[in-house]
Amino acid sequence: MPATGSKLSVQVSLGGFFFRTAEGEEAFSSGWLGAEKLFTTKEFQRPYDEVEISLLTPKVALVPELFFDASDARTALSEVSFVRDGDKVATIPVPQYGAVLVFSNSIDESLSRVIAQTVLRKDGAPVEVLPEMYYVLRDLGRCREYNRIVASWRDGRLYLAIAQGGNLKLCNVFDAIDFTTAEYFIFLSMKSFQLNPEVSTIVFRTALSEEEKMSLYRYFKAVEEL
Repeated sequence: MPATGSKLSVQVSLGGFFFRTAEGEEAFSSGWLGAEKLFTTKEFQRPYDEVEISLLTPKVALVPELFFDASDARTALSEVSFVRDGDKVATIPVPQYGAVLVFSNSIDESLSRVIAQTVLRKDGAPVEVLPEMYYVLRDLGRCREYNRIVASWRDGRLYLAIAQGGNLKLCNVFDAIDFTTAEYFIFLSMKSFQLNPEVSTIVFRTALSEEEKMSLYRYFKAVEEL
């Protein structure tokens, strides 16, 4: 069935923002824009049925529900990421994998908050800024194949999750200064789970250049962008 309603999806990084709009079968992608484009972006000047804003924050940790204690959330995050005393730490459940995502949006940017205050939902509900990794994990469930690989790459970091069916294998953020390094971590991760790229589809949430797509196509059965 064709999609109904209107949707705005925004990804925010330290270097700017990228958005997609969808209404029915019509869709539009902006490409990466600088912060100076925010108040002249006409797509932000209308309300939507659904609005998603993701922040590419590397400060994330996925904790199994059985071991999660809300009072220890900051400690759990600090074990895998640098967390400053003033950083705000929050959590969001990831029930499809029996886990809780601990995160901090404190990465010295304000653009995501400004966008959340600028864009509107038709029902008047507030717009929440969630970490990119939350949406990476969510979109694993939208993959049609048994081997599920979803990634985002921006500002020198790769956000990667891998699952086989409903079994989550990996959820991690890698320092990847260029796309070649990002590919290295993708292939290294797949090799560790004995996944063959030639029979797998990789899905990227961030926009890929034609050169990056062609590089991936040399190894993967298919390359998709959400």
